[in-house]
Amino acid sequence: MSQSRSSLLVIVFVIFPAAVGTTNSQAGTPVALTRPAVQEFAKLPDGIRYPEGITADPETGNIYVGTFDARTQESARRNEVLRYSPQGKLLARRRFHATPLTGLAFREGKLYILNFGAAKLQRLAANFDASTPIEDVATFQTLTPHAPSPRHVTNFDGSEDVVAFGSKGQPAPNGMVFDRSGNLYVSDSFQGAVLRIADATHCVSCVIVPISRDPLLATTGTPPFGANGLALNEAETVLFITNAGDGRLLKLPIAGGSVSVVAESLAGADGLLFHGGLLWVAANQADSVVALTEQGRIVVRAGEFDGIASDGSPRGLLFPASTVAQGNWMFVTNLALPLTPPAGDEWEEDITRWTISRFPLPALTTKELP
Repeated sequence: MSQSRSSLLVIVFVIFPAAVGTTNSQAGTPVALTRPAVQEFAKLPDGIRYPEGITADPETGNIYVGTFDARTQESARRNEVLRYSPQGKLLARRRFHATPLTGLAFREGKLYILNFGAAKLQRLAANFDASTPIEDVATFQTLTPHAPSPRHVTNFDGSEDVVAFGSKGQPAPNGMVFDRSGNLYVSDSFQGAVLRIADATHCVSCVIVPISRDPLLATTGTPPFGANGLALNEAETVLFITNAGDGRLLKLPIAGGSVSVVAESLAGADGLLFHGGLLWVAANQADSVVALTEQGRIVVRAGEFDGIASDGSPRGLLFPASTVAQGNWMFVTNLALPLTPPAGDEWEEDITRWTISRFPLPALTTKELP
């Protein structure tokens, strides 16, 4: 489901050789999805698993990856932030031990990290090594109330459901995005919130302010994460939000207002990126990355799961979690995280080597027609 507009957004595709798609030559209207081919970019070091957050340094082209190793046995966890060259060579690694990490962002020569396990925003120098100090920027707290108000759902038959959300008040910082002024927006997946830290690159005793506790930011679905990925439109007037458990793309006016639904049925809508006029969603339960217009129409679909290689790594995409665009490529983390207790029902159970993938970005131009 998507929101309508009085004018029609037309996407004209100039396809890289690896992509597949056709257009109507007269109107420029896409008549087929663009499907760029996915390839492996790099493998994680032996023993390091569950790559989740990803970002890039636009000047050097270096790629940064953080891990979400949240295994029940804390002594087995090995969380790290990794730095790769544009060619996929591992340049540096910094340990975070038992605390799993989620979102990453690059800003002014620093790497910003959402430490999910410690409920903190932290940062590292972008040229970090194994001993570079980790700086605490802000600590996320329990919100009051712990969960948003109930969600009222009107059904097609005219009946109404009321969904009441529970929460133990555990902060769950997950996705983040900077605006051009240095303000940082952060999602809280368990408390159903979007938060804001003003001037996050320079603030001292940084203050975290909730800007929305809308019921659409919570979930009772699977994966059990509500508000997740965040992205701002080009004008920075709208904040887009994924809800992983509900499989939705949402939007929130920055100037104030309520959350509304842009698109539905995005299975496991996880990481979110605004790039090239499109919203790129890592659909982790569909093993794909999709790009949507701001009205909610899917125009690009990349990836699928093609099995397990002889070294135990996934072929294609498996539980993609986050994306970053760098140069002519979109880079994707293959989280490959088993979700369910029963044995034998998920391919993720058989992965023994974790990877980062990439695919070529189609060159896009947009026209606004009356």
